[in-house]
Amino acid sequence: MKNYLNQYAQRNTQHTPQSQPILGTNQVKNNAGGFVWEISNWERLKRFLILGSEGGSYYVNQETLTADNAGNVIKCIAEDGIKVVDTVVEVSDSGRAPKNDVAIFVLALCASADDNVVRRYALEKLPHVCRIGTHLFSFVEYINGMRGWGRGLRRGVGEWYTAMDNRRLAYQLVKYRQRNGWTHTDTLRKAHPTPVNTVQDNLFKWVTGHEDVVWKTMPQAPDDEALAFIWAFERVQDATAVATVVNLINQYNLPREAVPTEFLKTPYVWQALLDKMPMTAMIRNLGNMSKYGLLVAGSEAERTVVNRLLDTDRLRKARVHPISLLSAQRVYAGGRALRGGWRGRGGANSDWTPVARVIDALDKAFELAFQNIEPTNKRTMLALDVSGSMGMGFIAGVTGITPREGSAAMAMVTARTERDYSFMAFSNTFMPLNISANMRLDTVIKAVSDLPFAGTDCALPMIYAKDNKLSVDTFVIYTDNETWAGQMHPYEALRDYRQATGIAAKLIVVGMTATQFSIANPNDAGMLDVVGFDSAAPNLMADFARGTL
Repeated sequence: MKNYLNQYAQRNTQHTPQSQPILGTNQVKNNAGGFVWEISNWERLKRFLILGSEGGSYYVNQETLTADNAGNVIKCIAEDGIKVVDTVVEVSDSGRAPKNDVAIFVLALCASADDNVVRRYALEKLPHVCRIGTHLFSFVEYINGMRGWGRGLRRGVGEWYTAMDNRRLAYQLVKYRQRNGWTHTDTLRKAHPTPVNTVQDNLFKWVTGHEDVVWKTMPQAPDDEALAFIWAFERVQDATAVATVVNLINQYNLPREAVPTEFLKTPYVWQALLDKMPMTAMIRNLGNMSKYGLLVAGSEAERTVVNRLLDTDRLRKARVHPISLLSAQRVYAGGRALRGGWRGRGGANSDWTPVARVIDALDKAFELAFQNIEPTNKRTMLALDVSGSMGMGFIAGVTGITPREGSAAMAMVTARTERDYSFMAFSNTFMPLNISANMRLDTVIKAVSDLPFAGTDCALPMIYAKDNKLSVDTFVIYTDNETWAGQMHPYEALRDYRQATGIAAKLIVVGMTATQFSIANPNDAGMLDVVGFDSAAPNLMADFARGTL
C-alpha cells in the first residue's frame, strides 16, 4: 500500500513525461503520441474556419484533417446549427480568416443540414459570406455534391443576384466570370431568379446568351450605368489600340479581369487600372505593375501604392488579412511569381525588380492589418516552436507560409508593440534566436527557417526561464501542440516557474494548425488558447496579458 501511495504522491507533486497523461486529468493523446488537452468542438470550429486544412500537417494528411474537421462541424450543427451559421458569418464578414473558402464550405454544410430551420437560415446568410461571384461559385460547387437543387436553394441563390443594385450586379458579372467550372450562366439557369426590374432582366439575358440584347452592339453607350458598363466591356474585347482600352477603363472603371491579356503588358493600361483599383487587387498585382514598367522606384505609382498600403482604414474596409500581406511581401520581394511553390529571389531571370519602399510598406501593412493593439507593458517571452512538424503544411493553404514561418511573423506583431520582450526558439532543445522588432519580416522568417529542428517539447520556455532566473509575466508559445519529447508537461513547467519566482505568470498558446489539441489546461485561468493568424488574436492576447479579458 505504501508503494502505491508513494508513487501516486510522486506523480502528483513532481513531473510526468509528456508521453504519459498527468494523473487525475482528462488529457488525450495527440498525433505525435504526447498527451495534451482537447479543445471544445466550438473552439475547433474557429480554428478550422481561420486556419483551414490545406496542406495537412506533419502527422496528418490534408484529406484526414479535412474529414476530421468536417465531422466536428457536423457535430456542432447537430448541437446548435444557428450558432454555427452565426460563427461563420462573424469570422467571414469581419475578415478574421486568411481565406474565405472554409467559411463557404461550412456554410454549405449548414445549408445541407437535416434541420430545415438551419438550412433556411444558412441560405439567408449567403450574401454575408459569399460576397463576390467566385465565392458563390465555390458555394454551389460544394453544395452540388451535398444535396439537390430544391426550391429553397434556388431561391437563396436567386436572391443573391436580385438583391444587388444594378451597377454592382453588372460588376460581378464581368469581374468574376467563372471558377471551379461554374459560370453565372450556370447558376442563373439553375436558380431561375425573377428579375426585379428591366435593367436586371437585360443583365440576366446578356449573361445567358439571350438573343434579345441589342443594346450591347449600339454605337453609343446606353444611358443606364449598369448597361453602359456591360457595353464598355464588349467594346474593350474588340479594341485594337491601347488608347481605346485606357479610355474605356477611365470612363467606365473597368477592372483588370475585363481587359484582354495582350493589353496588360503596357504601363499605360496598368496606370489606368491603378487609379481606381481595389485594395486586394492592387496587392495581388504589385509584381505585374513592376514587371511592365509602372511600379518603379521614384515613380508616382510607387507613392500611390505605398500610401494605400499604409492607410489603416483602407486596409480594414477591404478586409485585407495580415497573411495576404505577408504572402505578398514574400512573393514581391522575391521578384517572381509563385508557380507551384516558393522560389526565392530571382536573379537574372526575375519577372520584375522589386521596389524597396513597397517591400517596407508591405511589412508595415502586415502589422496594421491586425486590430488596434495597446501595449500591455508586461514582461513577455515569445517562444517559437521550430520542431519538424511546424515546417510542414501551409497556413490556410497560402503557398510558402508554413506554421513555423507564420508564427515568427505573428510574434513580430507583439514584439513591435511591447517594450519588454524576448524571443526564443525551441524543439526538443533550446535554440538562441537573435532577432528583434526592428528587423524586417523576410529577415526574421529566414532566420527561423534556417534553424535545425527535431522533436517537440513545449515545456522548454518555462524551464529555460526558471533555470536562468528570467522574470516573465506572459509566455506566448506558437505551436501546433504536437508536443511529446519532454520529461514534464508544459502545465507542470508553468506551475514550477510560478512557485520558484512568485510571479503569477500566464501562458498564451497560439495554435497554428486546425487540430483539436492544446497544451493549455482549461482549468487554469492563467492559460489561454487562441487561433493563430486570427486577425483579432494579438488584441485578444494583449487583453488577457493585462488582465482585462
